[in-house]
Amino acid sequence: MKTSNRPDEWKIEQGLSGAALPVLDMTGPETKALPPQTFGALTKDEKALSEIGDHEKLFAAERKGWVGFVEWENYPAKKAAAHKILTSQTFPPNPEFQLGPIPATNPVLPGTRWKMWHHAIGGELTKVPDDSWDIVQKEKHPDMLHLLQFPYNGEPPKRLVTDKEITPNSLHFVRNHGGIPIIEKEDYSFILDGLVANPRSFTLDDIMDESKFPRMEKTITMQCSGTRRIEQILKYAGQGDEVPQAPWAEGAIGTARYVGISLKKVIKACGGLVDGAKHLEFYGADTYFKDDKTMNYLVSVPWAKVKANEVMLAWEMNGEVLPRIHGYPLRIVVFGYIGARSVKWLYRIKAIKEPSRAPVQSQEYLYFPQQVGKHNFKLTDGIQIQEMPVSSAIMSPWTKQVVIHNGKIRCKGWAYSGGGRWPERVELSADGGFNWYTVPVENLSKKRRWTWRTWEFDLPCDVEGWIEVVCRCWDNSLNTQPPDVRTAWNWGLHVTSSCHRISLYSINKTRPATKARLAELEDKGIPFGPITVPLAFPSQSWDDYEKYWANHDPRDAEDD
Repeated sequence: MKTSNRPDEWKIEQGLSGAALPVLDMTGPETKALPPQTFGALTKDEKALSEIGDHEKLFAAERKGWVGFVEWENYPAKKAAAHKILTSQTFPPNPEFQLGPIPATNPVLPGTRWKMWHHAIGGELTKVPDDSWDIVQKEKHPDMLHLLQFPYNGEPPKRLVTDKEITPNSLHFVRNHGGIPIIEKEDYSFILDGLVANPRSFTLDDIMDESKFPRMEKTITMQCSGTRRIEQILKYAGQGDEVPQAPWAEGAIGTARYVGISLKKVIKACGGLVDGAKHLEFYGADTYFKDDKTMNYLVSVPWAKVKANEVMLAWEMNGEVLPRIHGYPLRIVVFGYIGARSVKWLYRIKAIKEPSRAPVQSQEYLYFPQQVGKHNFKLTDGIQIQEMPVSSAIMSPWTKQVVIHNGKIRCKGWAYSGGGRWPERVELSADGGFNWYTVPVENLSKKRRWTWRTWEFDLPCDVEGWIEVVCRCWDNSLNTQPPDVRTAWNWGLHVTSSCHRISLYSINKTRPATKARLAELEDKGIPFGPITVPLAFPSQSWDDYEKYWANHDPRDAEDD
């Protein structure tokens, strides 16, 4: 590694450009610097690609009224052709943002490789990236933070996350794993097959027939397992993936009221499970990529979860028709599980004996031990994430913010616990977690089995200068949060369930000297922030300075 006269050497040695650091091999008598991986020019095997045939015919529209949908799972030859397309050329790597600066753009990450993969396969996938972005702009709030443009990952800004107890559809976070298929209601149906007595298909009108299927209406909090991932990234980098590990903040959680039917009733309409079926596998119409392979989005949940009426087929969200970006015309909603199990754009349900072996279930969303990483991890080292643990977050103030107060800091945020547990107590500390104040029950939103509780609290704080405000939650099983992000870190950067910590610069206006300084700034029309800008006038007159030392001399200790 060349270091002499490099303009970025200071950044590299201080860890501000971590991806450029060489790996140090200390296994021999002398330390060796191993250069990091680099990527050459993009290549394309035109001969191999020409042998594949006409992409427009190979990956043509398959169902009337289904735009952007390719059925992969029943067509191994189609999968093989897509695999050859992806392996006969190279694509640019994902941008490095964990070990370097996160782009100051919105969208933060463009998803270039995923767009290129769709375009390379062509046919019905060609327009999916553009169509998906058009839907984002149509259905989502203009203030959404677009962490990944394609496949779309977005969350609301902190100031709007807990603005309402029920999250408006336009502000509900979205974690898509592929593009958004455009499916028309009149052409929609899904099939329920596998280990059921009588496999059959259902239209939306079929399952909306209340004489056959009683309606369900449930308020459900959905949370991405990547919520608060940015805290892990800023501390320690972790696993990269085909889909960049979106730098989720505290907004990858939302609460909505869904209308639909229990999946259990639909299985009953098919004569029930047979031959030892214990899991239900859900197929989404979006296209997913893993290890240069192309597939539909598949996950599964145990029959016990379905049997308990904790899995629903939903077509309505917050009193409106399910938005396209959230799975129109029909999606799965799994109560108390990570959002990844609530499949959107459902086109098939299959009863199976074992948990799905599809990549999203078996290779993604794994919680690894702390000493497992790129150097040694195996898929079987990870726990498949289903229920989310207890967690909480402060939505206001924001970390590094200056707060002027009269002895109390006005805070607000959310608390949640998965698996049907609920927040019982929320506590805040202004001294890093040594002393805790309980948020009064009347300052918490309604207690429900499957939802978060939003909260507000005036946190007592006497001290001035930099402080650390900490939030934690206790659920009804007396589970609480690990103390810091180091204890929550894992190679997959999932489940940041540690106490949420923010640094604030506290200015207590009840103190006379502070009150006088703030008044002086106001009289002169000078803003206080940022704190790093030098004071624009003398902090003390020379008369006061000399008077002080006249009364407090000597400055140095005398030797007598």
